[in-house]
Amino acid sequence: MVTAGELASMVLVAMLWGGTNPFLKMGTEGLETIKRRSRARQLLAEMKFLILNYKYILPFLLNQCGSLVYYITLASTDLSLAVPLCNSIALLVTVATGKALGEDIGGQGAVLGMMLTACGVTLCITSSMSE
Repeated sequence: MVTAGELASMVLVAMLWGGTNPFLKMGTEGLETIKRRSRARQLLAEMKFLILNYKYILPFLLNQCGSLVYYITLASTDLSLAVPLCNSIALLVTVATGKALGEDIGGQGAVLGMMLTACGVTLCITSSMSE
């Protein structure tokens, strides 16, 4: 059975992952304009661009904090619940955050997919709590 603390940890992970994804995407804008002659110099130039770009590095660090909480949460939570729950809620948060930032999330199919995902998450939580 999942406790309230474990559920809160999984929701925190999903919020950190899903909430940072659109910001990570925005932080990489301009990366495609970097051109170097060799592969090694290209890689180094792209890494420098990302590491020195606060619009990328701050969401990246928050995202990694989510991964740390996820790793800690997996030690005490049922794996068959934690993995789908964190990933599906992160998807919902990503879409909601992207929409709030003005991204095109798709049409009615995307909304239907979000509703079905939310129903699936609800079923996972209720079945886990009733055990």
